Amino acid sequence: MKCIGLLIGAMALAAPGAVLAQDEGDWSVEATAGAVSDYRFRGLSLSGGDPALQAGVTVSHASGFYADVYLSSIETYGAGDDGDGSELEVTLTGGWAGAWLGLDWDAAVSAYRYPGGDDVDYVEVPVQASRTFGPATATLGVAYAPAQRALGEEDNRYAWAGLDYAPEAWPVSLAASIGYEDGAWAPDGKTDWRIGAFLPLGRLTAGVEWIDSDADTGALVGSVFASF
Repeated sequence: MKCIGLLIGAMALAAPGAVLAQDEGDWSVEATAGAVSDYRFRGLSLSGGDPALQAGVTVSHASGFYADVYLSSIETYGAGDDGDGSELEVTLTGGWAGAWLGLDWDAAVSAYRYPGGDDVDYVEVPVQASRTFGPATATLGVAYAPAQRALGEEDNRYAWAGLDYAPEAWPVSLAASIGYEDGAWAPDGKTDWRIGAFLPLGRLTAGVEWIDSDADTGALVGSVFASF
């Protein structure tokens, strides 16, 4: 319950009255807070099929460098001998996003932390490139996690492709992606996919997605997020 309290506190800090100035010269700050009916990561539920609260803050510089922290409530994970584990996933990311060779790049290092969990924290390196064609944006990405204790001293590889479609005349935008994972988290290989629609309502965005994989039962996931 302490972890859930920390998440609720972080969401409160993301409220409009508490957010730092969003634009200070070369620096900008963005925050988001909301909820999903099921926290699905690469096709698998990390909240046990239950709703999850989520919040994040990103600090960016005009040079393209950025840092962010993202929090989500999860199903108890990393329980030790005492039976206690973590109910909170904290993702700390530092990276660079910008244009190069006619593509939009995002390269980062992400640390996944689970306060209260035993030997489950790990680090991953994601890189993605995208290009926009009118109302459509296509993205290709990879994420590599080197061998470490949380992965049983094995590495893990994930690759994905995505397409976003958002015509100005449409009230909603569409998104779809497919990914393949192999390694510590998926020894026999795993494919996941998602397709969804999102409706902007001022600062709010409501979404509905079908998220599925060949390693778990698919689910229809609803979401509501506010951006500041």
